[in-house]
Amino acid sequence: MIIDIPEGKEPIGYVWGEMVPGIGPAAATFSMAVYEHTTLGLREFEAARLRIAQINGCLFCLDWRTDRDGVKVEEGFDEAVAEWRTTDAFDERTRLAAEYAERYAVSHHELDGEFWERMLAHYSQKEVVELTMCLGSWLAFGRLNRVLEIDAACVLPGR
Repeated sequence: MIIDIPEGKEPIGYVWGEMVPGIGPAAATFSMAVYEHTTLGLREFEAARLRIAQINGCLFCLDWRTDRDGVKVEEGFDEAVAEWRTTDAFDERTRLAAEYAERYAVSHHELDGEFWERMLAHYSQKEVVELTMCLGSWLAFGRLNRVLEIDAACVLPGR
């Protein structure tokens, strides 16, 4: 880890809470809000989340699967996300979620009119805003945890 964690302290709680008490708890609340208040379907939510995790390399995020009332995406879903361009496992909304996640993370200046035309043919404007906020949370906080090398000790805030 890049940050010295005092003996007996849980790394995520220490970094996110004790080190920056004016910022960390607010970040944790935002991080949890994308799970607790999403209206997006599980498959598109997970496709976007996992694509960001793959790009960030966050160990916890790569291993985590969102659970909705005991339902998770199928085994191998993460491999399909990595191959979002060619997989036959996705409908158009799921494929677009993975594409948007990738472009948001690595080439956001190239989100052009053609992309938005396709996106808005399958997502409402409200869903686009919600997905964008989710992407921002995952990109920022997954990358923060990976860069500080605390991703192996990560748990979702509040869990």
